[in-house]
Amino acid sequence: MGVSRLDVLYRRLLLTKLFIRGWGKPEDLKRIFEFRKIIGDREKCKSLVERDYPIFIDKVEDQADCKIHSGHFISPLEHFVPGILPAESVKARFQFIVPKRWKKHRPVCIHLAGTGDHFFWRRRTLMARPMVKESGMASLLLENPYYGYRKPKDQLRSSLKNVSDLFVMGGALILESAALLHWLERDGFWPLGMTGISMGGHMASLAVTNWPKPIPLIPCLSWTTASSVFTTGVLSRAVNWRELEKQYATHTVYEEEIISMLEYCGTDSFRMGQEFVKNAPGSFDGLDLTQELLQSGQQVALRSSYSGRPASDQDSSVLMGRRERDGLDQMLSAVSSSAPHLDMLHAKSIACGSGQRQSLQRESLCFMKGVMDECTHIANFSVPVDPSLIIIVQAKEDAYVPRTGVRSLQEIWPGCEVRYLNGGHISAYLFKQGLFRQAIYDAYDRFLHKYSSL
Repeated sequence: MGVSRLDVLYRRLLLTKLFIRGWGKPEDLKRIFEFRKIIGDREKCKSLVERDYPIFIDKVEDQADCKIHSGHFISPLEHFVPGILPAESVKARFQFIVPKRWKKHRPVCIHLAGTGDHFFWRRRTLMARPMVKESGMASLLLENPYYGYRKPKDQLRSSLKNVSDLFVMGGALILESAALLHWLERDGFWPLGMTGISMGGHMASLAVTNWPKPIPLIPCLSWTTASSVFTTGVLSRAVNWRELEKQYATHTVYEEEIISMLEYCGTDSFRMGQEFVKNAPGSFDGLDLTQELLQSGQQVALRSSYSGRPASDQDSSVLMGRRERDGLDQMLSAVSSSAPHLDMLHAKSIACGSGQRQSLQRESLCFMKGVMDECTHIANFSVPVDPSLIIIVQAKEDAYVPRTGVRSLQEIWPGCEVRYLNGGHISAYLFKQGLFRQAIYDAYDRFLHKYSSL
């Protein structure tokens, strides 16, 4: 299956860059990686957030068919990893849209925000209010750290400054979702579930892995890991690779200490090259897949030209601390021959540059995949209690969330359902909201059929 031209065109219209300040402080990466090992295990995580965690309602607005409760609470992440959140993000804010008349039970769905979804208007208008009318279902809209009221003053729109910011956002949302689920549960709302679109769907998936009970989950336009989004999806073009490469080259802590903390969670990287070459068209967005690039990565020096340190066989086996040189070569080759970041590797300046320069680019790309998989790959988290309550909605031609060479959710969560829509990421978001809502209703019906006696 090809990729949506609309996705590619839409991305070209957006000029903002991601991760303009680089990877983030090494000490922050270390702290969040250590904490990931806790929240990746449901048994360790389920008692982190107390059942009576304090939640506050600040205002109630009366609407024709619903009431909108605005509230806040302190992010539990601040208690476990103090100072990791920007000051503006410590206070979590939410809106709770409650129908005036319930049709059956008192169901609530928590909606997490996708990329660029600041404040609450978009989710309230496109999902929550229609859900009140169609099914009498309540919605709770949680605002992401780094977005809306929680956006740092020096951040430009949705452009996260550091790679580590995405991981901090994920850790915060996992614990914040648990706090809200406990709050809803003790107030008698039932059944409870979670959804989200794009990044919101992935964050909802991570949150549900830590909930100790069966729960409906409906992730829309997301998949198993964010690594493909930022290394092979159209968003890879928005990444400030120059700054990432420079930092990786000049600060040895990334290579010498942080890589050893990564937990490799599957065979994705080794499949990516073969699968992409087998399934991809001869070109993507006008970029030829030359034989030279398809074979790139076979001779890689993990020491950069910036530092002037020579490469060695010992250096070549350092990635993730546990892969042989051949495996690393396959991984680098696979990542560096995936579209659409190929425009970076195809640039004339690179083609005319040194082999060391190309090697550094591959190393940085590979490091990006490693750290992204560490904190966002579903396989690094517990399997939800009942995967049969999960309905994933995915676009067949999604250029934002590539699935080529990535382990499927059905493999990681046996028993879940995947529904595929025609078209790409943008067209699905614009025109398929009704199908997203139907998947939510179906997942809740499935829950009631299995657990109505609870």
